[in-house]
Amino acid sequence: MIRSLAALAALAFSGSPAFAQKDPPVPDAVTFEKGVEYTNPDDQHLQLNIARPKGDGPFPCVLCIHGGGFRAGSREGYNGQIVRLAERGYVAVTVSYRLAPKYPFPAAIHDTKAAIRWLRANAKKYGIDPDRIGVTGGSAGGHLAQFLGVTAGVKEFEGAGGNSTFSSAVKCVVNVYGPSDFTKSYGKSVDAAEVLPLFLGGNLEKARPLHIKASPLYWVTPNAAPTLCVHGTEDKYVHVEQAEWLVDKLKAAGVEAELLKLEGAGHGFKGKDAETAERATIAFFDKHLKQK
Repeated sequence: MIRSLAALAALAFSGSPAFAQKDPPVPDAVTFEKGVEYTNPDDQHLQLNIARPKGDGPFPCVLCIHGGGFRAGSREGYNGQIVRLAERGYVAVTVSYRLAPKYPFPAAIHDTKAAIRWLRANAKKYGIDPDRIGVTGGSAGGHLAQFLGVTAGVKEFEGAGGNSTFSSAVKCVVNVYGPSDFTKSYGKSVDAAEVLPLFLGGNLEKARPLHIKASPLYWVTPNAAPTLCVHGTEDKYVHVEQAEWLVDKLKAAGVEAELLKLEGAGHGFKGKDAETAERATIAFFDKHLKQK
């Protein structure tokens, strides 16, 4: 039986690490596998968890990228969502990636792109349709998901994570309160001054070129993936204008883009806001990944 939307939404958008870390119940119709190594940069042995429907497929696929300010967080926080996505007919994956400050930008980009290439390289084994892969993430994970959506084919961001003959392009993006322009984060975020220098090797004054280079807003082209941004109007960590700028620029480039603004919501959705966000997320993936 598919779990209620409320349960799915609570796990997907909960800010409670204890709740998010708990392994979810796995229904009979789903295979759930943890700790699969997908790349090994600098002997880090990066792993992913994968949930998939039982059956031959091929199924559409969703990659989930955790948040944590680029310096913390765990892939386990998405375990509940990937199991429930599998119940809905997706192969769903949650990944670990290298964290700042030891591994600043673009290490996390290299890793998440390596994950997409790994999924394509292993598509037959896991029943994945390699032409129907989407990505989502929240906060820092939303930024990384968005970056994948606007930099398909940009070789400098591919890294050396293996499976280089496969594409890291994604078909669509759901960006949940992820930043789009780091040059305008300072003064509008309660932790930008603390977090961004760790990820970008300095503050805006000392590392402006990297702030620009790491911002998805500056990589938008007509080839960007269709995008849904979900953002609270009272977000104190990533101002809602970050999503507005991104959606406007995508639309100006002729790319399908939507913005779901949740009035009064902050950074980390709960209750009805989480349910609304989850409904929109599922509908967007269904539209772009299930309709051939």
